[in-house]
Amino acid sequence: MKYDTQVVNRMKRIEGQVRGLLKMMEEDKECRDVVTQMSAVRTAIDRTAALVVSTNLERCIREEKEKGESSEDLIKEAVNLLVKSR
Repeated sequence: MKYDTQVVNRMKRIEGQVRGLLKMMEEDKECRDVVTQMSAVRTAIDRTAALVVSTNLERCIREEKEKGESSEDLIKEAVNLLVKSR
């Protein structure tokens, strides 16, 4: 799968968030602030994973329809991927 610049840019932002989080920890910032940033990173990763799955699912369903095949299994697999990611 080719990942578009939107997804790559999201991951770069997440990378920056993690670096900032590590800096906060090195500077002995308050636990509440560190955990808040951890939660923000987790949310960003979850949303990016959902974007990747949905984009891939859309493409795969289109391909299955062109072949005249059912996309039910693809949808189940996508849902399972999203459930696992949480």
